[in-house]
Amino acid sequence: MSALLEIDNLAKAFHGVPVLRGVGFEIRAGTVTGLVGGNGAGKSTLMNLLGGNLRPDSGAMRLEGRVYEPENSAAAARAGISFVHQELNLFPNLTLAENLFLTDFPVRGFFIRRSALARQAAALLAKVGLPHAPDTPLERLTPGERQLVEIARALHGNPKLIILDEPTTSLSPPECERLFRLVRSLRAEGCAFVFISHALGDVLRLCDRILVLRDGAVADQGPAGDFTIPRLVTSMAGREIKQLFPGRAELPVADADADTKPLLEVRGVSQAGMVDNIWFTLRRGEILGLSGLMGAGRTELARLLFGLAPHRSGEILLDGKPLTGGPRARIRAGMALLTESRGEDGICAGASVHDNILLATLPAHARGPLGLLSNARLKPVVREVSESVHLHTRREGAEPVRRLSGGNQQKAVLARWLMTKPKVLILDEPTRGIDAAAKFEIYQLILALAAASMPRVGSSRMSTFGFVI
Repeated sequence: MSALLEIDNLAKAFHGVPVLRGVGFEIRAGTVTGLVGGNGAGKSTLMNLLGGNLRPDSGAMRLEGRVYEPENSAAAARAGISFVHQELNLFPNLTLAENLFLTDFPVRGFFIRRSALARQAAALLAKVGLPHAPDTPLERLTPGERQLVEIARALHGNPKLIILDEPTTSLSPPECERLFRLVRSLRAEGCAFVFISHALGDVLRLCDRILVLRDGAVADQGPAGDFTIPRLVTSMAGREIKQLFPGRAELPVADADADTKPLLEVRGVSQAGMVDNIWFTLRRGEILGLSGLMGAGRTELARLLFGLAPHRSGEILLDGKPLTGGPRARIRAGMALLTESRGEDGICAGASVHDNILLATLPAHARGPLGLLSNARLKPVVREVSESVHLHTRREGAEPVRRLSGGNQQKAVLARWLMTKPKVLILDEPTRGIDAAAKFEIYQLILALAAASMPRVGSSRMSTFGFVI
């Protein structure tokens, strides 16, 4: 069988810094190719080349034997290549049908054929297992359901190759299984997939072949059956990593005689359609895990605690005092929230790393009646907090945060909240979409903060560790 897509010696650099170096591989129709690598390995750059969002500096691509040089993502889509990004490109204020056909509405003359739109949208939604009506506003769906809408949109036009960038990060185990069944079904029909994921178990289970990138070059590739998780991690990191999760006993813990009074108390909190009669207590130095399937209310509870949503009944106390008001009041009281979707509401993609870190504390650093900021005075402050979370940048934080890897973006958001000196730090899926080594670092940071007696609330779909984040 001839290759559907051939990649030959691709290279790409930004501002003289090589990001891809001599990458070559091929993808055959009816196969799933797993693409793995550490944060900053070049995965996103490679996929943006395939998807028409970037042009290579050198090398060649051939699609079905013909030269493939897409000028943009629309050209790539016309050629039969669809891209499902990790950060969703959907509009919450539009309906599901409108999101699915935003650039390709069925029309008659100057008018949208609403009946055809509803019929075609319903077929795509059914294909990914979503029971919602086509006229449902997207804002009513959970993050995991929105991910399935993005995948449904990629299926429009019967693509030859679909690139899935971290498609399972917001999905519950049942939703993951539904996605995998869909991929296997489409694979049997001849559709090819590139599956990018840090969930290495999913990569081994779903993929036919695996390609490992490290520092912009191919570090390993071959049939999926030849790989194990230790081999993948070693190939990604360039060294053997024997431990994926730090042990809490290895770090200092709070003094047993320390103050054990409740710091955060949640008493019978309820809100229609979100949570019902939630009770828990958090003490200084504790890590409290929130676990549940998609739609169980983990993210909703985190938003409620931070004042992003109201609660109908019950009360929330911090240091024995009732919490009221919105996020601004909660931040002043000592609360911080690292959200699940860093691309949507965690980072300001166009701003620098330096500015992203300072966002929550700008008023505190302003001087004089005009509220002026001194970069010379702020740089050492930002450098210190960046070093505390092991965030290292090339230009002392001057580069746009969007150019950082997912793991470093997460560290930048964590650094921002540490600048507020919070009493309680709420972490909603803090390791979403980052590699094994970066996850280990994030876990170590959380344990170190806990040892310094700053409680935090963590959220995860799993509860298999001594702590759940």
